[in-house]
Formats: sequence, structure tokens, C-alpha cells
Amino acid sequence: MKRVAFIGGGSFGTALAAMLGNKGLDVSIWDRKKSVVDNINKFRHNEKYLKNCVIPDCVTAYEDIQKAVSGSDIVVLAVPSHVIREMSVKISSYLRKDQIIVSIAKGIEEKTFKRLSQVIKDEIPYNTVVVLSGPSHAEEVAVNIPTAVVASSEDIEAAKIVQDVFMTDSFRIYTNDDLIGVEIGGAVKNIIALAAGVLDGLGYGDNAKAALMTRGMSEIVRIGVKLGGKQETFYGLTGMGDLIVTCTSMHSRNRRAGILIGQGNSMEYACEKVGMVVEGIKACKAFYELKEERNVSMPITDSLYNVLFNNKEPRECVYKLMTRDKKDEIY
Repeated sequence: MKRVAFIGGGSFGTALAAMLGNKGLDVSIWDRKKSVVDNINKFRHNEKYLKNCVIPDCVTAYEDIQKAVSGSDIVVLAVPSHVIREMSVKISSYLRKDQIIVSIAKGIEEKTFKRLSQVIKDEIPYNTVVVLSGPSHAEEVAVNIPTAVVASSEDIEAAKIVQDVFMTDSFRIYTNDDLIGVEIGGAVKNIIALAAGVLDGLGYGDNAKAALMTRGMSEIVRIGVKLGGKQETFYGLTGMGDLIVTCTSMHSRNRRAGILIGQGNSMEYACEKVGMVVEGIKACKAFYELKEERNVSMPITDSLYNVLFNNKEPRECVYKLMTRDKKDEIY
């Protein structure tokens, strides 16, 4: 029986930990907040991040990261993208070489533009990394509402191990050997979801969102293929599937933040109200800089960047998108 450790007691990590606990696995969670650790161990809940999830007794939370990692077969980095490197360094000295590292964050590293699996390998070079990605809001995973996701790795056998360990009758997992495509699809869709929220905040309708999602998919494909991903990957769960759910669901923190921004609030206020990391903001900045370097056309990303970082009015940016030069519909 596999033992799984989660580094980070946020919403998705907690949902997966509870899911594995319900399978009878021995699960540990590390979190830097004593209140989160105590709440899990004493009351079997995570009131801060996932109130409605009942956490089984076989899940134990720790403040000591070495104790959380010790004896585990799989270590899940359940932290936001911008602290992946920091946490990889933090756990590196406690790991055995046979432990599989799973990343569930979605993004790329600012400045280096490295995918998160590359960041992890920089700091933990001897361990296999598997990425888990797809339409998987924690609020639904926690209560066993069916979904399907992808496990991807340069070592497909490791991906199959993660598939076996994490798969349940409500959490279906496919494997995919296109690690680049899986990671880029999961990261860029957050930009489009944030933009979709802005449209909602402006009061635009279904037509506008459908158009944005479709043309947003073209941006995902364009940058993803440029970086070495396979086009077909982006029409799967980590691209199209994740794009649909994050653009349409109120569980999506990117969409919720976008709504607030579209209503005229600042980016800072929107993040504060959402109360959790809004990955689309960091992704927008990183991919804007990356697409400039690689000379890739991403007009939706350009527009959102101008709203977030150049104080442009959202309606003005929509107008400029709609009145660009005429062209064929191509990807």
C-alpha cells in the first residue's frame, strides 16, 4: 500500500488527500499554518480552504515537513506555482531517490519561463516528476463528483503508478506522455479564464464568452506547439477540458477575480476578495513576456496584460480586440 505525502494544505491538496484517505491509504499533509494542521487533526476539517470536506482519520497533518515526507512513496507538491522552487529546495534533503514527485500546480516560473516540472528537476534532480492536470475543482473532487484528469511524465511508468494510486470511481485518470503540452495547456488556460471573468464582470453574454474561449484555445495551441507540445494534447483534458471548467464555473478563482476586475475593481482588491492565489495573473505576466521573446501572436493575453499591468480599461481592450485587421480563422 502506497503512502502519500502532501506538501501544502490548500484546497486541492486537501481534496486529494481526503480522496486517498477514503481509499484506505496512509496520507500525510504538511502545512506551515498551525491552525490548518490543528483543524485537520482535531476536527477532521480544513476550515480555511475546504470547509465541506470531511478528512478521514488516516490523514495526518504535520507542522514538521520532514515528518510529513518520511516514509512516503509519493510526494505531492500542492503549493502555488510561484513557491514550487522554494518548496522543492525545502524537501530535497529529506527525499529518497525512489520517491515520485507529483506536481498539481499550473503555471510557469517567472523570468526563467521554465515549466514547473523543470523547476522541480532543477532542485530534485534524481527523482521522477509526474504532473497531474485537468478539470478538477477541489470543491467537487472533495464530494466525489465525477471528473477525469491526466497524469503526465517523461517516465510513463511513473505516470501509470500515479494513475493506479489516485484513480477512483469518481476520479478517472488518463496517462499522456506529452509533458510539455500538459503543463502549458494547464497554465495558459488560467489566462483565458481570468479574461472570461472580466467579460462576465462587464456584463457581456454567452456569445462573447464562447468566442473568447474558442479564440483562447487558439492561443493555447499556438504557444504550446511553439514550445514543443503536441497539438492534440490541447484538445484534451488539460487544455479544452480545463479551459471549459475554469471559464464557466464559480469555483474558479481566476474567473471570480476576473469578474471583480471587470466590475471596475483593482487587481489587488480582486485577489484579496478571492482569498487564494489567482494563478492567471502570474501566468499572464510570464506568458506575455515569453510570447514577446518567442514572437508568438496572443492577442487575448496582450489585452489582459494591458488591463492588469497597464491600467487599460477592459471595454477599450475588448473594442481593440474586436476591431483588429480582418483575417481567416486559423490556429
